[in-house]
Amino acid sequence: MTKQLTFTLACAAVLSAVIPGAAGYFSARMDAVEAAEHSLRMLESRVEARPVSWPQPCGDVAPAPKVDQPLPAALPRKKHRPLVPIIPGDVGDAD
Repeated sequence: MTKQLTFTLACAAVLSAVIPGAAGYFSARMDAVEAAEHSLRMLESRVEARPVSWPQPCGDVAPAPKVDQPLPAALPRKKHRPLVPIIPGDVGDAD
C-alpha cells in the first residue's frame, strides 16, 4: 500500500467514528435544551397561576416623611472655635 492510500484509509476510519459521535453529542445537547425549556415553561405557568397575597401591615404605621421635609439630624451640630495658628515661642512671651 502506498502512503496516500494508508492516509486515506486512516482518515476514513477516524471520520467514521467522529461524525456519528458528534451527531450523537449535538442531538443530546438539543434534547437537554428542549427539556430545560419545557421545565421552564411549566414553572412559569405555575408561578402565573399562583395568587399573590401581600401581608397586611402591623397595627399603626407612622407615615413616611414627605420628600420636601428635611430629615432630622441624628446628633445636634456643635459650634467649633475658629482655628488659630500656633507659632512656637509666641505662647506665654510676656515681658
